[in-house]
Amino acid sequence: MAFSFLHAADLHLGSPFQGLALRDDVLAAKLAGASRDAFVELIDRALEERIAFAIFAGDIFDGDWRDSSIALFFNRQIGRLAKIGVPVFLLKGNHDADSVVTKSLSLPDLAHQFSTSKPETFSLPDLRVALHGRGFSHRAESDNLARAYPAPKAGWFNIGVLHTSLDGRPGHAAYAPCSLDDLRAKNYDYWALGHVHAHEVVSTDPFVVYPGNLQGRHIRETGAKGAVLVDVAENQVTGLRRLIVDRARFAEITIDASSHEEAPALLRVVEVRAREEAAKAEGRLLALRIRLTGGSALHGMLAADPARWRDEIEAAAQRAHEDIVLERFSLETRALAASAPRRKSDLQDSDFDFASLLDECLDDPDLRSEALAALAGIALKFPPGSPGLSEELDDLLAQARDLALFSAESKEGEAP
Repeated sequence: MAFSFLHAADLHLGSPFQGLALRDDVLAAKLAGASRDAFVELIDRALEERIAFAIFAGDIFDGDWRDSSIALFFNRQIGRLAKIGVPVFLLKGNHDADSVVTKSLSLPDLAHQFSTSKPETFSLPDLRVALHGRGFSHRAESDNLARAYPAPKAGWFNIGVLHTSLDGRPGHAAYAPCSLDDLRAKNYDYWALGHVHAHEVVSTDPFVVYPGNLQGRHIRETGAKGAVLVDVAENQVTGLRRLIVDRARFAEITIDASSHEEAPALLRVVEVRAREEAAKAEGRLLALRIRLTGGSALHGMLAADPARWRDEIEAAAQRAHEDIVLERFSLETRALAASAPRRKSDLQDSDFDFASLLDECLDDPDLRSEALAALAGIALKFPPGSPGLSEELDDLLAQARDLALFSAESKEGEAP
């Protein structure tokens, strides 16, 4: 018998987008609806593909609901599958564990949720498919849940459903940790995993798959997002197909400003690079982080008015495509290396080496102490838990030096 099933995970419905300060209400509205729109698209595609059943391997919700609207939305969408007889299997992960999501709504017909107290098996006799899984009872699940999963059902296609960091994936908390050998020891045919937000086929013997999350939510989640369609025939996986359904993308570009002496030329490069990223996004809303680096003759001008140049950078990006949002403008340029400071014996009475004086100030312990005290006072006005400023003292002093030098050089160039 041949059939296909849907494997999705990490929908994070209700999650806010992080790191974005949107000044365009239209773009903000598009971004706010991206996760829901992606899920609607996923169900549309699943119906078109005539799937036999669907698996959602944890973190369906991003946390406890403020109200029931997000749960009603989810139930309405999976209800579209139930109406045509497609079973849905749900597993709780760390973000929607029993201890986190305390509210509940009755599930539609044909929707089944794995137990959070012990491994549970659901059977589909017509397909001869057995699904084994256990959800999280609490968020910080540190036990190896896979070891307690039951033996496979002989002669059936066996699927393990698990929300796990596996043997440790960079950037993901070590929840329900286990090894690939633990999974192989169960002799299942397919492992439908969740928790890791990047698509990854960990193994093909047996198939161990992370579908990735449905919609990127911040700059660390770049690239295409979606779910996986799994094709099965004669109790064997015959194919994996990604369903890309995301409605917005995140990307980062780094531009070396060292070869640009004029601002218009630099802005043209920003526009070209932004257009390239917009093409990769294929018409989706694009949240773009732009980093300028390198020793540059433009550094002083950029650092003297960062707000203005953030606007110029954003305008250049939007000339490339109207649906680009500037996620962040990161100015990491530095002033060009100055000529060696002159010794005092070389200076005439009328000479004044301002750059050398500034360098001496940066090394003055009294100035550094005063600067640290000032930063501590500023930090008291920040919300609790905000990152400290003292760690950035060297960078802040260097920026102040460059600003002062740029200001002095600008005044030198003015007519007497």
